[in-house]
Amino acid sequence: MKQTLFKRNGGLLLKQQISLNNESVVQTKVFKAEELEKATDNFNENRVLGKGGFGTVYKGMLLDGSIVVVKKSNIVDENQIGQFINEVIILSQIIQRNIIKLLGCCLETEVPLPVYEYVSNGTLSDQLQFQGYTPTMSWNTRLRIVGEITESLGYMHLYASKSIFHRDIKSNNILLDENYRAVVSDFGLSSSIPLNKTHLTTLVGGTFGYLDPEYFQLGQLTNKSDVYAFGVVLAELLTGKEVLSFDRFDECLVLNF
Repeated sequence: MKQTLFKRNGGLLLKQQISLNNESVVQTKVFKAEELEKATDNFNENRVLGKGGFGTVYKGMLLDGSIVVVKKSNIVDENQIGQFINEVIILSQIIQRNIIKLLGCCLETEVPLPVYEYVSNGTLSDQLQFQGYTPTMSWNTRLRIVGEITESLGYMHLYASKSIFHRDIKSNNILLDENYRAVVSDFGLSSSIPLNKTHLTTLVGGTFGYLDPEYFQLGQLTNKSDVYAFGVVLAELLTGKEVLSFDRFDECLVLNF
């Protein structure tokens, strides 16, 4: 069964790689299922870093002692496999210190398991919200985080071999390391397009509260959609408020801001 899954998932990855004429994917390390089971203590609940609608994120330790993060989907879904393949392809093209590093993947499971670098201080959302707006980060730190996110977006939009539209920039997808350095993560929805194209016409994807209104209405994705979402993150940094809150009268931060 593992061999069958490996061939299917590896075949999909190779097919996508060939279609993009991108050789860098070959360098992505392929983990055995047993390695990741051992690293996460058989995906023990005590190793859970977070849970979402699509899956669970586990902290693990490899045999060489390095700490990693393993993302495991909840259900078997062709769309999720497609998002995984897409994320591997996108991240394999990126070398930038404020963008999450994909260390490798396991292809022997029903839904492939991506393995990332471990970023120790949680998400920007964790640091900003749900604390009654008690500042936990200085303004200098916040300003530096703004600059680091800007650098990562500038790299994706202007300096990568193909323009990369993230499509889901939000405070939950910005991780912070032990020095509060910003690391942009979660590239499952991202799109890579030739530099001479200005937009993609696509089904709307992303997170409510961060969606560019023009993209939401027309389905035309541009790099400005990421910039708009970044503007929402700036509003979060300035106010310490959630983007959507049903506990507030002004439940939408964007409209209120």
